Amino acid sequence: MQPGKRLTGKVAIVTGGASGIGAETARIFAVHGAMVMLTDANVALGESVVHDIVAAGGTAQFSQHDVRSEERWSSIVAATEASFGRLDILCNIAGISGRDPTLNIQTSLTAGPRLAEQTLEQWNLVMEINATGVFLGTKAAIPAMQRAGGGSIINISSICGIVGSHANAAYHASKGAVRIFSKAAAIQYAPDKIRVNSVHPGFVDTPMTKPGHSNPDVARKRLEVTPLGRFGTPADIAAGCLYLASDESSWVTGSELVIDGGMTAN
Repeated sequence: MQPGKRLTGKVAIVTGGASGIGAETARIFAVHGAMVMLTDANVALGESVVHDIVAAGGTAQFSQHDVRSEERWSSIVAATEASFGRLDILCNIAGISGRDPTLNIQTSLTAGPRLAEQTLEQWNLVMEINATGVFLGTKAAIPAMQRAGGGSIINISSICGIVGSHANAAYHASKGAVRIFSKAAAIQYAPDKIRVNSVHPGFVDTPMTKPGHSNPDVARKRLEVTPLGRFGTPADIAAGCLYLASDESSWVTGSELVIDGGMTAN
């Protein structure tokens, strides 16, 4: 690995970029020389992250984004090419847990309803954002990356896309779909030098996990199964995304990058 900036001249779209893993990934990409199109449903937070990136000397723009909209995906890719001239990297980070969004503290050991209590509406929403959004983003990015001569697509899955647990079947199903979808896309577009990989975070402190980690019982149980003895940070996951976005991973596609403090080694 050569020292210095690792993404100089590259252009990236980062979804879910207003907070957590998405915001940290957008920041580290910009630090390493990428021009970033940051997208999120939360306009105020997204624009704040862009302001911070630009103030630090980076290059970034913000676009409001519902990842379930194919039309919006097409517009964002077109705007990225118009602003920055190409598209080299796509990070599909936007996602939801399926937890009741009004809960400040998780009241049970599960982040979502058990299978028999889960409604079709809840199931569909999780699948549409976590899995269909990844499909639509990948589909929209491929022609632009073909025009650029290749690229890297990084899809955030979860350890829940590899192992099961006692609840939240919709979340597990959506993240498992991301894992296998990434492999299929990697095989299909390898001849175009488009690499597709999935990232599998363990228990990370983010706004999405805050209600769960605010419950001492939930936090304790999660730490007990994490050999390194701490929760991950958004920076831990962003560092993995940086590797997959860079040319250092030029022979890596269809793979799973597990960043979980050893949890799945148990």
